[in-house]
Amino acid sequence: MRSSPRTRAARRRVREVAPELAPLDGERRREHILRVAAHLFRTKGYKGTSMRDIAEVVGLTKSSLYHHIRGKQDLLLEILQHTVDRAMRRLEHIARSNLSPSERLRLAVENHIVHLIEDLDNVACFIEEGKNLAPERMRTYVQQRDRYERFFRDIVEEGIRVGEFRLTDVRLAGWAILGMCNWVAKWYRRDGPYTAQEIATHFGEFAVRALSRGYPVPWVPPREEKADGTAP
Repeated sequence: MRSSPRTRAARRRVREVAPELAPLDGERRREHILRVAAHLFRTKGYKGTSMRDIAEVVGLTKSSLYHHIRGKQDLLLEILQHTVDRAMRRLEHIARSNLSPSERLRLAVENHIVHLIEDLDNVACFIEEGKNLAPERMRTYVQQRDRYERFFRDIVEEGIRVGEFRLTDVRLAGWAILGMCNWVAKWYRRDGPYTAQEIATHFGEFAVRALSRGYPVPWVPPREEKADGTAP
């Protein structure tokens, strides 16, 4: 079935203005809709994105879009579920392995960051936009988020128990590690100076050193400021 002139024109605009959002070879329409929605939710915010915005980028009319998806809430929940399901499988495999807690923590952090960067739109939605879910959908999101965080806390807890990590508040340690990782979504640029793996490797080392009994955390005095208020 041939698409309308309006639809074809919309698709041409997408290829010209945002080629990364054009349909991929072999990509199903629903997959394309989810990918576009995740990108718009990340860049414009969930509340700042309308169904009309999504339809225009996908190359559909707004009414046609509703043949594929019931609404923004369903789109957001599906994006979040898809994202956490992929991430959870990888993390669970690491957390349940026979490696030492230090090595598991290192790999868990590396996995989190590489996945975040490879799937930036979807992961950023999970981090930032879950708060926009309606109460009946929020419960599912919170349960998945808490289960994911629990794997990190379990690794830290075991590391303390076997003497690899210093005694610390496990919940705060988990939040600190994930907060450090998730902030990458704010500043990472694909044309920046670091590859995904370089960032992941360094952050994995930071996390282990911060908790390890073998790496004392020194006090670093603040740098003196110059008269204009900047550091020397």
